[in-house]
Amino acid sequence: MNKTIRHASAFALLLVLALLVRATWVQFYEARALADDENNRRNVIERYAEPLGNIVVAGEPVTGSARTESGDLAYRRTYRDGPLYAAVTGYASQAYAPTQLEGIYEELLNGTDPRLRTVLDTVTGERADPGDVVTTIDPDVQKAAYEALGDKKGAVVALDPGTGRVLAVVSTPSYDPASLADADTAGAAWKKLNADDDKPLTNRALRQPLPPGSTFKLVVAAAALEDGLYSSVDEPTDSPDPYTLPGTTRVLTNENPDAPCENATIRVALQYSCNNVFAKTAVALGEDKVRAMAEKFGFNDDEQDVPVRAYPSVYPSDMYPSETALTGIGQFDVTATPLQMAMVSAAIANGGRLVSPHMVSRITDGDGDVLRDYDDEADAKQIVGAGTAEQLRSAMRTVVEDGTGTNARIAGATVGGKTGTAQHGENNSKTPYAWFTSYAESDETGEAVAVAVVVEQSDAARSEVSGNGLAAPVARAAMKAALED
Repeated sequence: MNKTIRHASAFALLLVLALLVRATWVQFYEARALADDENNRRNVIERYAEPLGNIVVAGEPVTGSARTESGDLAYRRTYRDGPLYAAVTGYASQAYAPTQLEGIYEELLNGTDPRLRTVLDTVTGERADPGDVVTTIDPDVQKAAYEALGDKKGAVVALDPGTGRVLAVVSTPSYDPASLADADTAGAAWKKLNADDDKPLTNRALRQPLPPGSTFKLVVAAAALEDGLYSSVDEPTDSPDPYTLPGTTRVLTNENPDAPCENATIRVALQYSCNNVFAKTAVALGEDKVRAMAEKFGFNDDEQDVPVRAYPSVYPSDMYPSETALTGIGQFDVTATPLQMAMVSAAIANGGRLVSPHMVSRITDGDGDVLRDYDDEADAKQIVGAGTAEQLRSAMRTVVEDGTGTNARIAGATVGGKTGTAQHGENNSKTPYAWFTSYAESDETGEAVAVAVVVEQSDAARSEVSGNGLAAPVARAAMKAALED
């Protein structure tokens, strides 16, 4: 064999080896990437080849699957009372990535979760029977909160303080997840929903932090009592009225100029929502102590999963004393979700102990066997002492019995709460946000519930926007339903 033939043979061999390496790479690496690509049509075909598992509320599925009449997608997702439960379920779409519980438990619901596979499934290569997601949602509380919000733009979260179970997650305006389920109609529905200025796809209960206004005064009060700045909610404070923000000439006034806010006790300051008391208290404590208390309740936590990841509620840092004063009344850069403010009330109602909120009780396989029990995994931590919690509950009861939260009263129940009206827009140029956070305990059974409500927008005149006028009646409806149920 001459030299030229040897060189040609060697080159040909290198080409064959390169081809084998490339084929191996494509088969074992790129093929997996292509298989996992969200745009791979085969994945969608496989996902909807069989009925999906269900999301369950109080023993009844609120989702289903229906046979399609044409095309290569055999089944599509269906929803019972879709707008009512949209903030819980999210949507499973043939055209878009799933959201909320549909997205978090996608593999469980479509049967590809490895935990679902039996030995026979492994041998035959068949897809396992899908599992179900059993929620903690109470349908009566969910419906009461949804109907009470009505046409208002807002959100509600209701918690069981003793267990952390989420009883209701409501966001309005809502949408029908079924409109996004079918590939043939999802595009038009998606375009319409995203063009809506009210953003119905936004989960306001979990994922839209807003200034909490005076509801945040509960956190400041907790910090003051735990720190020993004040020994009780009935000790007079050193709080001039009006209060001049430190280092400025700006005077902070109170909504009710006739309220007895000068040197008021924490009880009276919560009862009348005295800005001067809590602004002065925040400055006296200092931003670090207020932030530390806020973070105990869950602020600044960017991994708050219920299991849907909630957007973090924020207490800021590196502030001037005047800005710290404004945080004391839930303004400046303080933001909170309804979930977060429900957690504040839940911890106070539960003797200062916060149980981690969760809206999935358990997940099961196709035979109903439990794969994971989230109720058993719920952890708890002591946020404030039992004595501090009792004092705050007492002061919150005063707010409802003879203060700014009288619209939350429930016959046969002990109710405590805190109103909030948060400024919105530059120089408060837009309609304020109306807040109410509360707890209620049945006088007969001792059962308890904690609820937080925010109303972003309603038909009420600006002068009529208040936590008591707009948000407290919604909270009352949710609490009443929880206690009756």
